[in-house]
Amino acid sequence: MNEASDAAGAPAKQAPYAWLGGEAGVRALVERFYDLMELDPAYAGIRALHAPDLGSAREKLFLFLSGWLGGPPLYVERHGHPRLRARHLPFAIRVAERDQWLACMAQALEDRGVDRGLKASLMEAFFQTADWMRNQPG
Repeated sequence: MNEASDAAGAPAKQAPYAWLGGEAGVRALVERFYDLMELDPAYAGIRALHAPDLGSAREKLFLFLSGWLGGPPLYVERHGHPRLRARHLPFAIRVAERDQWLACMAQALEDRGVDRGLKASLMEAFFQTADWMRNQPG
C-alpha cells in the first residue's frame, strides 16, 4: 500500500484543495473568477455589489476557499468565523445575483481546466451556499 491508497487499496480521497492544485491553484481560480467579473458584462450585477478595487475581495475569497475546500483555514486564522450570511446582508442578493455568481464561478472552473466531476461536485456545493446567501425576494 502506498500513501495514495487506503487500506483496501483504493485511491485515497483528496480534498478539493489538493485537486485544484493547492494554494497556487485556488489563488488562480479566485483570480480568474474576479477577472471574469470585471471583464464580462454578464456579471455586471455582481460586480456592482463590490468595491471599485477588488483587491480585498480577491484576498478574502482566496482565504475563505482555502479552508472551505479542505486546505489551511486561512480565513478563520486571520478574521475569525466567516459569518458568510451576516457579512453579505448589506448587499441585495436575489436569484439573479446568485445565478451570476454561480455562472462566473462555473466559467472560472472551466477556464482553469478543472476536472468535470470535481467541477460538478463543487458547483453543487457552491449552489447550496449561494442560495443560502439570498436575502431578497426574486
